[in-house]
Amino acid sequence: MISGSSSSNPAELASFGNRVLKTSEKLISTLVKPTDTSNSVSFTLAAVGSRLRVTLDKIPRLDTTNSSVDIDLIGITRNNTERSVAVAFMSYNMMENLLKPDFFNKSNDTIKTMMSTVISATLPKTTNSKLTKPVNFTLKHIREFDPSGSLFCVYWNISEWIVDGCSVLNSNSSHTVCSCEHLSTFALIMQYRTFLSDSLMELLNLVCVIVGLVFFTLALLTFALCRWSPGVNNVARINICISLLLAHLLFLLTQQFLSLIRPLQVLCAVISGLLHFLFLSGFVWMFIEAVLLFICVKSLSQISSKKREVLSSGFLCVFGYVVALFVVCVSVRVVVILS
Repeated sequence: MISGSSSSNPAELASFGNRVLKTSEKLISTLVKPTDTSNSVSFTLAAVGSRLRVTLDKIPRLDTTNSSVDIDLIGITRNNTERSVAVAFMSYNMMENLLKPDFFNKSNDTIKTMMSTVISATLPKTTNSKLTKPVNFTLKHIREFDPSGSLFCVYWNISEWIVDGCSVLNSNSSHTVCSCEHLSTFALIMQYRTFLSDSLMELLNLVCVIVGLVFFTLALLTFALCRWSPGVNNVARINICISLLLAHLLFLLTQQFLSLIRPLQVLCAVISGLLHFLFLSGFVWMFIEAVLLFICVKSLSQISSKKREVLSSGFLCVFGYVVALFVVCVSVRVVVILS
C-alpha cells in the first residue's frame, strides 16, 4: 500500500496512511508482555522498522536506522497503577508516499520537502499515557540540508501535518532534534519560498540595478554640468547621486561575485559596512538638501554671505559623510560588544 499507491486524491492518500498507522499500532501492541524488570523487542521490515520496550525502573533510549527518541518512562510509570509502561517506536521508510509533505499547510506559496523518515511513538496497553516531560526525537536528514529553507517538526493529525506542541530544539547539516509535548506520528518538513525561481530573480535583480545605475549617472551629470542660477547649490544633489550610485554599483558587484565573497567573513563585514555607510550618507544628504530648500524658501532671496560661509561646500561634505561614518562606527562597536 505504501510503495504502490499512485492515487492523486489527497483524501484517499490520507485514508491509506491512517490505516497503515492504525494497523501498525495494533500489531505492535500485541507484542507487549508482562515482565518483572524490562524487555525489548525490535524488528525491521522493508517499509517499517520498530522497537518495543517494556520497562519498570529506567529510562531507555529507543532508536531505529534514521531516528531515536528520549522519553521519561519513569514519570509515566509512576502515574500508572500497574507501575509499568511499554513504549513502541516505529519508523516508516516510505510513508511520505502517502502522508506527503504537501499536507503541511503552513504556507501555500512554498515548496515542501520531507527531510526525515516518518516516525511514530505510542504507549501501548498503558492506562495513563499522559507525558510528564516533553519527548525529544533525533531525526536524521534523508536529503541534503539547505540553510535557506525553514525546518518544522510536525505531527500527523488525521488529515494534515501540523506543528502544535512541537518545536525544533537544535539542528545541523545531518540531524535535527525535535521536542514534542505528546506522542503521535512525527516527521521533519522543510519548506522553501517559490515566488520566483532563483535564475529569474537574479536576472530581474540585475536588470533593475543596471537601470538604476544608468539613471543615477544621468542625474549626476545633469546636476554637475547644468547650472540654471548662480544661487542654486547642487552640492547635496550631486552627493546624493554619488552615494546611491556607488551603493548600487557595490551591491551589483557583490551579487555577481557572491560565491567568492561568501566564504570570506572579513570581506563580507567590510562590504556590509560600506553599504551601510553609502546608503546612510545618501539619507544624510537628503536631509541637507531639505534644509537648503527650507532656507531658500524662507528667505525668498539669495542666502546671505554669513549663511553662505556656514553652508559652504566643504562644510556640507564634511557633515554629510562624517555623520554617516560616525553612525556606522558606533554600529560596528555595538555589534562587536554584543558578539
